[in-house]
Amino acid sequence: MERMTLLELERRAAAGPVEAILRVQLEAVRSRLTKQDKDYLELEFTDGEGRLQLRIWADHPLHAEATKLRERDFLELGGRWTFRDPFGLEPGRLTLRPLAEEEKDAFLQGPAGLRERQDADYRSIQEYVSGMRDPRLAGLASRFLTEYGERFRRTAAAREFHHARRGGLVEHVAQMLRSADALCGVYTSIHRDLLLAGVLFHDCGKLWENSCEKDGFAMPYQEVGELIGHIACGMELVNRLWRDLEEAGDLERWKEWVPGNDDVRLHLLHLIAAHHGTQEFGSPVVPRTPEAMLLHFVDNIDAKMEMMSEGYARGRKLAPRIFQRVRPLPANLVAALGQGVAPQGEISPAGREETGPPEE
Repeated sequence: MERMTLLELERRAAAGPVEAILRVQLEAVRSRLTKQDKDYLELEFTDGEGRLQLRIWADHPLHAEATKLRERDFLELGGRWTFRDPFGLEPGRLTLRPLAEEEKDAFLQGPAGLRERQDADYRSIQEYVSGMRDPRLAGLASRFLTEYGERFRRTAAAREFHHARRGGLVEHVAQMLRSADALCGVYTSIHRDLLLAGVLFHDCGKLWENSCEKDGFAMPYQEVGELIGHIACGMELVNRLWRDLEEAGDLERWKEWVPGNDDVRLHLLHLIAAHHGTQEFGSPVVPRTPEAMLLHFVDNIDAKMEMMSEGYARGRKLAPRIFQRVRPLPANLVAALGQGVAPQGEISPAGREETGPPEE
């Protein structure tokens, strides 16, 4: 049987039954009772991109084996998978086996395509940091990547809705940096390094809210994240890294720079504090500078674009080119127009040769 990711299997099984094997980590196992007081197990799995929920009834051949499973176990699941809306993937002839240590290590690196994308995104972040001209912001950002880079790379941007996967924060920040950098070419009065630093640090508190375990995809809750939230955590982290620069004597060397050191720190803290845009959505203050306003909208745009992408990938089709609403988006999705279609053999406005109508 072909090995697939959960997302690949969902797409394939939507068209009909698929024989496939999955590598997954068990996130939760619960004993349940039916209305008729019959035992069954409810199992929740993830492979870093997608999620799967299975129910194993008491009379299933694997029920006894499944009762021995524990949260965080790494498994290979095989079967003939069908997709039933709204229940999702369901296996026939289910098999399961624990992963060997070498298989687990390879699996934790993530699907090849996702791993390559996140590696490229992290390199892009490093390049933006190395290109900062303000030594205070460059020094602060470099310290963050040096001290927290490994944790950063296994943190999600959210628990649900967008980039809710191991390494999702790296993807989110890298794309925001590209957008913010492009907007600096349009709004030329923007303090570019301040805006880019704001992008890097705006969600850094999520390292204590949405960080995955070193040896898995689980995202345990942490008391500090619950008590003060990622905005306060991020502001505290920036202040601590700033003190490190101060104690190292770096800030003394740059005290003649304009704007001054204290102003730079204060404005960066404001970007973190205001990036949700309104107090209703958790920001203690609203954006009061051009950089803060741009950061808020760049953050919101990237989150919404990711939600739409996920909606197209996973959403149930209600009709040709119409997809079921994915919350918190406000309405059903309609397939994007895509690239223009030119006459046979000619070049479309997007610059690629068209040989026929686009696939639906």
